[in-house]
Amino acid sequence: MARKRAAALPPVGDIEIRLLRIFHAVVECGGFTAAEVELNIGRAAISMHMADLEKRLGLRLCSRGRAGFALTEEGRQVHEACLRLFSALENFRGEVDTLHARLRGPLDIGIIDNLVTMPRMQVTDALAALKTQGPDVRVNIRMIPPGDIERGVLDGSLHVGVTPALRILPGLDYRPLYGEDSLLYCGAGHPLFALADGAISDEMIEKAEAVAPTYAQTLEARALHRPLRTTGTATDREGVAFLILTGLYIGYLPTHYAQLWVDQGRMRALRPDDYRYVTEFRIVTRKGGRPNLILKTYLDLLWRPAAEPVVAWRKPPP
Repeated sequence: MARKRAAALPPVGDIEIRLLRIFHAVVECGGFTAAEVELNIGRAAISMHMADLEKRLGLRLCSRGRAGFALTEEGRQVHEACLRLFSALENFRGEVDTLHARLRGPLDIGIIDNLVTMPRMQVTDALAALKTQGPDVRVNIRMIPPGDIERGVLDGSLHVGVTPALRILPGLDYRPLYGEDSLLYCGAGHPLFALADGAISDEMIEKAEAVAPTYAQTLEARALHRPLRTTGTATDREGVAFLILTGLYIGYLPTHYAQLWVDQGRMRALRPDDYRYVTEFRIVTRKGGRPNLILKTYLDLLWRPAAEPVVAWRKPPP
């Protein structure tokens, strides 16, 4: 018996794209209720639009009800296709704008958290210069983990990313941006806080309770964490800082991030000449992709000479 063929999909027009954007907003918000504010429409209208989209695609995209919102496998794949479609549309707009030699359109950037306090503000300064040259540029920043940044650049949902030098993925171009210095800290009230560096031995440091990050780190950073007596973990730098500030833990933090508490007398670095490492940060773009005018201008602005040097910074190759 011959299998019944699925009905052919309708052409993707303005209505389908509008419905897909509603679907994307629902997924990003994690459900219909949370998407009401984002979309500025009621839940009943969102439900109606989702049902219309499912009917047009002939697929069940999500489950909703007392158990909560969840994507089906087909829904997950459709959402991934959505991201590629939206990226292609933005690339089209960017290429058309390039024909007009105007800086107009979006620049989507992925950055890991807690970089805004870096004394070397290349990312910020380049954004300011870009907006000066192109007031119509729309900058969209997403604060996400390094792996999500790389995936976003690969699938086109991000134009550019800023990540630590953890690995090299095929399909991506990496260019060094600057180095981030990290030291071992303790908080006020910790037994090591009042001791001079010369009085602090390796054994004392290794016996102290320490907090270790669970996020990805360089080989050098992992090697320095290994001898510590880890009794606490944190998923990000803010969590590490929270535990250090209790006065019960030691842990590594970037110097620019810890500086506020150091100036307040609430943290101090322990033997900074011995317990330190530098993490290289890189600009990530898609390999072989033809950058639009906005991205090209932004990348050019990133490499402008700066007034002050920074730890381990290297000018990228031509």
